[in-house]
Amino acid sequence: MVSNKEDSSRDHDHQEQKVPSTKSFYWGVDSASYTTNQSLTCVKKEFGTPEIWGRYLGSKEDVSKGITKKEAALLHSKKMRILLINNQFVSATGYKNGVKQAQVGVKLAKGLDVPKGVVIFADIEPTYEVDAEFIKGYYDEMKKQGFITGIYGVFDNEQDLSKAYKQAEKEHQRLGKETILWTAFPQRGITTKTNAPEFSAGGPSKSKLLGWQYGLDATECNIDTNIFKGELIKYLW
Repeated sequence: MVSNKEDSSRDHDHQEQKVPSTKSFYWGVDSASYTTNQSLTCVKKEFGTPEIWGRYLGSKEDVSKGITKKEAALLHSKKMRILLINNQFVSATGYKNGVKQAQVGVKLAKGLDVPKGVVIFADIEPTYEVDAEFIKGYYDEMKKQGFITGIYGVFDNEQDLSKAYKQAEKEHQRLGKETILWTAFPQRGITTKTNAPEFSAGGPSKSKLLGWQYGLDATECNIDTNIFKGELIKYLW
């Protein structure tokens, strides 16, 4: 995923907490590549063993490969929880488009036998147009289908995504209470599991901000590195 790598000293809402030794936090990775025993071995050797592994629903040419049932079985056999990402769009505007993209994500998830109650993150890249109507449409349809709404992106106050989310939250109170955010702001750089930074995710205050993708584009293993709050586990596959 692409992130804004501006200096994190700018004004933005930070949700800072020290990472304790308990399972209040989990370390994980996400990848655009197929998961194999070789890739799992690579990540374990170079970075540590993830507790959460993020993968895409459906393939997108020159961007990402979609997770398969075989991959899911492999990850589950390693006792990893799977975080599902929906990136089957390039524009995040319009209520009807939000509904449509939620339907796409749910259809792909059901094709993998993903149960209801799992979060599906809409991947809204910094280059995408985005508005509050898309977020409301995505939320309403995901809820209708029995899944949990997640939004991934760069939740820096200066980004259009943050402005759109705050407007959607203001206009749709339940959305703000139930939508899970996963931010790629600020960037700290790739680390091993043992050297992961304190949870310092940037995003809207009082939001359900449960994930922080703090490191992008590792040169080994084709992964990004993340810290997730323990609450997220119950929404993962």
